[in-house]
Amino acid sequence: MLDATMAHPQIYPRGCTFTESDWDALYPFWYPIAFSRDVTDKPVTATLLDQRLVIWRTSGGLSIANDICLHRGVPLSMGWVTGDELVCKYHGFHYSADGQCVKVPANPEASIPKKLCLKTYPAQEAYGLVWTNLSGGGQYSLPALPEWNDPEYQQILPDAVNLNAAAGRQIEGFLDVAHFAWVHTKTFGDINNPVVPRYEVTPTEHGLRAEYFSTVSNFPKAMQDRAPADFKWLRVFEVFLPFTARLTVHFPGEGRLCILNAASPVSARKTRVFVPICRNFDKDMPLEPVYEFNYQVFEEDKEVVEAQYPEDLPLDMAAESHIGADKTSITYRRGLRSLGLSATYTA
Repeated sequence: MLDATMAHPQIYPRGCTFTESDWDALYPFWYPIAFSRDVTDKPVTATLLDQRLVIWRTSGGLSIANDICLHRGVPLSMGWVTGDELVCKYHGFHYSADGQCVKVPANPEASIPKKLCLKTYPAQEAYGLVWTNLSGGGQYSLPALPEWNDPEYQQILPDAVNLNAAAGRQIEGFLDVAHFAWVHTKTFGDINNPVVPRYEVTPTEHGLRAEYFSTVSNFPKAMQDRAPADFKWLRVFEVFLPFTARLTVHFPGEGRLCILNAASPVSARKTRVFVPICRNFDKDMPLEPVYEFNYQVFEEDKEVVEAQYPEDLPLDMAAESHIGADKTSITYRRGLRSLGLSATYTA
């Protein structure tokens, strides 16, 4: 019989940067942690809410577990996959798709205790991404992006954006319409068009919905002439608490651009943003300019978001000043507070 004495598994990740109450409020939700295209014949590592994870693909789909071999603490992402089993690089322990240790090469005749089993998590693939939640339950659903599977829409999947910033700050920046004229002057904003017209925000079951009409074009600077001079751009924001927002931009004609901004909290102040995009126009045009434009927009945002302080997103409404154009972010902060996050929430 193998000696499989194990300490009681800790509830919170080692070195957790969140307060326990904030981690408890966040861990039941689904977050993207990797691109589906990156999980092939080798294990992939990711970190979510300070928990280090390993992802590997089997004939039955994806498996996700804590990235640690239960024998001597080596990351399993350093190993490889043989058949449907994940193999540890250090001593060759084999783990099945459900996390159970099924082979110990050094002692092949020994009985393997059932408790020699990895902590595993559910996996879903959607919008070109791998999603998981750390609760293992089905309390919440994935954020919706139905256009991704619509044959009328073109799928566009840029590289992830890595930020030294809190996920809440990033999402609030994505929702903010008053910064277009000042932050995005090189891409699509116009410093001479800073006024934010009145708009409405409606709380929803999963977050909020905001509809915003303005004359700020969504075309890149070099293509601004493609829109009629008097065209009113409709931007519809839909938030899926805590850290995902979908933006649908109504272009001239029946053109639609759909952007899913999914901020995955690596830790309290490190965020990896995944941005699946789809559109039903210009589908015969090269995609390189689309990727370049989006990378430039996010670089403009990154410079500001990484510089914000306090780094925490204040949920105490008296902590920062607010103006009429902040209606979406005010509703967003109240939504986060309703999840049970503390007033000095840091992610």
